[in-house]
Amino acid sequence: MKIKISFILILCLFWSLFPVSAQNPDLVNITDLTNIISTGNHTLTKDGKSVLYLKRFIEVGADDQYTYKSQLWISDLTDSQNEKPLTSSEYNISSFELSPDGKQVAFVRSKDGKSQLWILPLDGGESQVVTSEKYNVSSPVWSPKGNKILFNTTHPIWSIEGNPAWEMQRPGRSYGDEPNYKAINEGLAKEEIKPNPDGNLEELRAFLAKNASKNDPKVIDRLNFLGETDLSPDLYFSHLNILDLDTRQTKKITTGFQSFFGACWSPDGSYILASSLKNTEHPDLTNHTEIWKIKVDDQAAEVFFALENHRVGNPIFSPDGRWIAFGGQNMEEPSYNMSMIGIIRPDGSGFKWLTESLDRSVGNPKWSPESQSIFFTGANQGGFTLWRAQINNSKIDPIISGPVGVTSFDLDQRNLVYALTKIENPSEIYVADINNRNPKQLTRFNETWLKSKTISKPTAHKLSTEDGFTIDYWVMEPINKKTGVKYPTILNMHGGPSAMWGPGEFSMWHEFQAMAAKGYGVVYANPRGSGGYGKAFQKGNFQNWGDGPAADVLGALDEAQKQYDWIDKDQLFLTGGSYAGYLTAWIVGHDHRFKAAFAQRGVYELTFFLGEGNAWRLVPNHFGYPWEEGIKEILDYNSPQTYVQNIQTPLLIKHGDLDLRTGVRQSELLYKSLKILGKPVEYVRYPGEGHELSRSGAVHRRLDRMARIIEFFERYASH
Repeated sequence: MKIKISFILILCLFWSLFPVSAQNPDLVNITDLTNIISTGNHTLTKDGKSVLYLKRFIEVGADDQYTYKSQLWISDLTDSQNEKPLTSSEYNISSFELSPDGKQVAFVRSKDGKSQLWILPLDGGESQVVTSEKYNVSSPVWSPKGNKILFNTTHPIWSIEGNPAWEMQRPGRSYGDEPNYKAINEGLAKEEIKPNPDGNLEELRAFLAKNASKNDPKVIDRLNFLGETDLSPDLYFSHLNILDLDTRQTKKITTGFQSFFGACWSPDGSYILASSLKNTEHPDLTNHTEIWKIKVDDQAAEVFFALENHRVGNPIFSPDGRWIAFGGQNMEEPSYNMSMIGIIRPDGSGFKWLTESLDRSVGNPKWSPESQSIFFTGANQGGFTLWRAQINNSKIDPIISGPVGVTSFDLDQRNLVYALTKIENPSEIYVADINNRNPKQLTRFNETWLKSKTISKPTAHKLSTEDGFTIDYWVMEPINKKTGVKYPTILNMHGGPSAMWGPGEFSMWHEFQAMAAKGYGVVYANPRGSGGYGKAFQKGNFQNWGDGPAADVLGALDEAQKQYDWIDKDQLFLTGGSYAGYLTAWIVGHDHRFKAAFAQRGVYELTFFLGEGNAWRLVPNHFGYPWEEGIKEILDYNSPQTYVQNIQTPLLIKHGDLDLRTGVRQSELLYKSLKILGKPVEYVRYPGEGHELSRSGAVHRRLDRMARIIEFFERYASH
């Protein structure tokens, strides 16, 4: 009874700490997370009068039940009041494409537990399912004449006939020396050997294979065996299929132990270009791709374009058919080299990179209607810029830049339509001419609920470090700040480590505003290693995850305190997730200025991270392998666990139970060490959650996470 009473008293105290926030409709509340709406896949209709898009939102049901929704909508470009859904919110749409004549939409949604292809007439009528594939469907692409649809299906390795070209990964074993029970269970093969643990070697192996087919146990022979939330012992391959709309027959046009994806039709419909690679060694050992050409009539496939030490793919023909745009990257330094856009002619001549001089990682290329330029987006100094590159001289001009973020766009001869993140609003759709003159806001999805809210606007600053880096950082005032009053302030840090934050970054909009609404100032920065500033800046953290980036973010905080007298130097708080969970632990192991800190889903022992996380390649890409000369010492020096005995700051550690990207053992090690040392530490584990909890996890857990940040800091803050 005493325990129950104490818990109730603590809960009452927690909510009494900020009663205004809980009741004031003028503030961005934690629960306003469920009000945020975003849009994507923007596609202008053929008459140029409307835009199709996916509207993504959270549906709030009875008893605080939350459901993510993705619905196809259409908005009139001239009448912002004329917008409507085209599909029901009872099911989700994952992707769609408009037919060449503009009369139909092909989209992907689930049916009987499998993703299938559906077609919706835009002039009215119900959508109809047009595939019944055994394996999940994705990425529909209409043929130029509109009578066929190209799409992908994903196939497990055990369903593919024959043997791979690469060496058998199980030592001492060979292909075909045991029954393929997963194929047998699906009716793709026959059982010819009786399983028997006491029988001969063939029968013994059949017994073991049958057990393994049930994943009991899971037999692992691949390098990348960690998925996001579970082990992934099986390989999967993506293959191309064509649906003939006249006959309603589907034909698979690629086969084998080779994936084909990011595909497009040639202008005459006679062949397909797709990203692929013929795997002569195990796919886990390769990180590059090529562009392949597949003939539609006889399915003959061959390499169209390959570049040594590069990945190239996702080809797109220009409207006049004279050029092909594609994406690529030099894979010799994959954590630091920029993703680029190149062009090549259909006959294989004229290759050149268009964006190499920009020194930014870019993507999402779209051709201008006259085929003379390509529009594309990328992270850039705190925003997500829309650029245009001329194909004749590679001249690049920004179309939309500054402290805003273009998250999706489309264009035709007259209009440019795009979704934009701004300081005042996380996402709305705008329309302008193709040079972004006279932009007009089309939607009011978030503006409607934000009308009564007070927003904290970040102020941009720059910090010059002694070793030559220029660090962008931003300062946000607490809501309703009073002159002469000092306020607790949170230093919030990004992960990646090559992510980038800024006023144009969508994912942190709500968290920053909710913190400011609770009476906290917020400081955030892009330390060395961040994306959006070019290769040299991004490589600034090579073999230096701790000292350099920590100096950058702490330097930004120091400068902010000099400029803003409302920041209380005795009430500083610290948080970050993933790599920034690492950086949180690193900082409190070296610096004791913070009243409390919250380390989220981080890595804390780098050698162990090599084995536990599916993001393990960060270790060799940023440091080297621990068995290489001198590298183990560098990894130990850069591991926060090395300094655990120095931590004095009260620390809250959070991880999802199923997080295999960074690995939950990392946080267990840090927590247990601190408990043994008698340090002030608390540990929160979220069931059923992986690494993406804060962005796409169960909504009630996302709310809980945000509330726990505030509650933990409130234990040590005074307002």
